[in-house]
Amino acid sequence: MTNRGTRTAEPEARRKTTARGGDSRRQDLLEAAARRFASRGYEGTSIRDIARDVGMLPGSIYYHFTSKEELLVAVHKEGVLQVMEAVRKAVSKAGDDPWDRLTAAAEAHLEALLGKNEFSPVVTPQFTRGFEDPLRSTLIAQRDEYEAFFVSLVNKLPLPSGTSRQLFRLALLGSLNWTLTWYRPGRKKPATLARQMIGLYRKPLE
Repeated sequence: MTNRGTRTAEPEARRKTTARGGDSRRQDLLEAAARRFASRGYEGTSIRDIARDVGMLPGSIYYHFTSKEELLVAVHKEGVLQVMEAVRKAVSKAGDDPWDRLTAAAEAHLEALLGKNEFSPVVTPQFTRGFEDPLRSTLIAQRDEYEAFFVSLVNKLPLPSGTSRQLFRLALLGSLNWTLTWYRPGRKKPATLARQMIGLYRKPLE
């Protein structure tokens, strides 16, 4: 890893901007880091690996991020935002029925998690479990808003009296997230799997 004190900024002529006005080189780094973190793990990924993937000098990365840890936080945040955007969009089209809205959220969640999105594996609790504070707390805080959205969906379900909505939500999200460890493409589509999983939780409560 290049010493942080010898940073090399990207030449201005080589810097591009995205359609949203952001630095596309930064986005390239986020995507490359997400792929590496997902396939090799955080400890198994070096700044040099990420730099090589995007055709940059290792020192140039420090123009965008002060450390690998800061890069991880940015990757995790981007992943959470992408999944949250997909889920909110799906729920907005699901109508008013609470179960339909939860089903739409579960479908979008699994489609994002199991689709061709390099960020999704990095935002699961399985990935962040091994980190220590304060980094772990930072990553959990980034997921809090997303999980709060599921809290609002579960709170509106017509569940039997005495049912723990917290346990229901934790069990459902745990089941959805765990599919990343056993799902194999080509068997069932993520949306189909999500609907069936919601059915397993719903039927015993009706």
